[in-house]
Amino acid sequence: MFIQQLYTGCLSEAAYYIESNGEAAIVDPMRDIDEYLQIINTRKTTIKYIFETHFHADFVSGHLDLAAATGATIVYGPDTVTKLPVHVAKDGETFSLGNISIEVLHTPGHTLESSCFLLKDENQKAHAVFTGDTLFVGDVGRPDLAQKGADLTIEDLAGMLFDSLQQKIMPLADEVIMYPAHGAGSSCGKNLGPETYSTIGEQKKTNYALQPQTKEEFIKAVTEGLATPPQYFPVNAKINKEGYESLDTVLQNGLQALSIEAFKEKAKDDAVIILDTRTAAEFTQGFIPNSIFIGLEGRFAEWAGSILSFNKTLLLVTEPGKEKETVVRLARVGFEQFAGYLNGSFEAWKNAGEEVDMIIDVEADELAMDIPFDENLIVVDVRKETEFADGHLKQAINIPLGDMTDATVLSDLEDNHNIYVHCAGGYRSVIAASIMKKEGIHNLRNIVGGWGKIKELNNRFTIEKTVEALN
Repeated sequence: MFIQQLYTGCLSEAAYYIESNGEAAIVDPMRDIDEYLQIINTRKTTIKYIFETHFHADFVSGHLDLAAATGATIVYGPDTVTKLPVHVAKDGETFSLGNISIEVLHTPGHTLESSCFLLKDENQKAHAVFTGDTLFVGDVGRPDLAQKGADLTIEDLAGMLFDSLQQKIMPLADEVIMYPAHGAGSSCGKNLGPETYSTIGEQKKTNYALQPQTKEEFIKAVTEGLATPPQYFPVNAKINKEGYESLDTVLQNGLQALSIEAFKEKAKDDAVIILDTRTAAEFTQGFIPNSIFIGLEGRFAEWAGSILSFNKTLLLVTEPGKEKETVVRLARVGFEQFAGYLNGSFEAWKNAGEEVDMIIDVEADELAMDIPFDENLIVVDVRKETEFADGHLKQAINIPLGDMTDATVLSDLEDNHNIYVHCAGGYRSVIAASIMKKEGIHNLRNIVGGWGKIKELNNRFTIEKTVEALN
């Protein structure tokens, strides 16, 4: 028996390769399947099953392309509703894999079809459980993502999740290894722990959701403090349920190298977004006017899904050699409409004498010097509301980056304002500045290093916390 976790950091997503006696299974594969095909070629195995713990909302699964490439059977748990060619398993149904077996544990709550997969070794002893979004290290899956049409409240789903945990997870032996679908940073839970796997025994000790409590207490604990899910979640869940374009076709469209003239012609279309994926430091020094920045070095796919419209076509500016990585990572969260990329990147554009724009970078100490003498100065803090509540500049207004998809949130910013933008470390603020520029707000500066650098100079700033953060 062999198990390998395949972790994708920018989405905090874990897929799993399971092998026994020449037969293999993949749990929760990503859309780009090359890594899985490479493993089975290297280990000379055959993929027999593709197990899906649920219809994922935060990424597009590779189940369809992987099944087409290998002939493997796609397995979902009970209550799965889809027209795709999948096997809908019964609760307790067992699948043999070489000398081991995998049992379906239906665990509704995160979604109705959510299921865990219990792996039993050669002696039919429970060895590991693949919990999907039902149970994380230190947390559980959020119960507010029921698919459209389900006549259920968040409290209904939370109650189902309580029953699932009590009936299917708690009875498992303490030594059973727990392999979740996500780690820290995922928006599928409230506060996932830093480890990417654990044991059932450890979670019984430390996970708030597995502590002795009534169903009512559990429902309150898991539903309080949930942030609004990213806007792309329902889009991805729908794609996973209904199907998608082959990744090879998406790549073919996205990897068209465009001359400057061809790029300019495509950019005239109002249904096109120019997306620049270079580093934040490169972008602020110069970019094509009206570009949106989302750099590959951050939580790229997540922010792209949260900010960009799926109804528009993407025109790419990337670091040379990063074109394929950019398209693949965008496809992971459901983007399929591409017009190509600028051949030669921004350097070719600049060297051709085309119009460029830039964002002024300033250090935190410059902000400290300007605050006392500039009555038109406004600090725009684009961190999440919880981050803002935990400490912010007295002069700051909070416009979370995720809210900037609604241009009206910027309506109070006027031409006479001297705007300083910051986030926690400098990545999100550049995304925000690019959005503001595209909306016609040009009198702005990006604070390099963000809140981290501001706090280092706390003796030169007035820092406040909200009442909620103090309580």
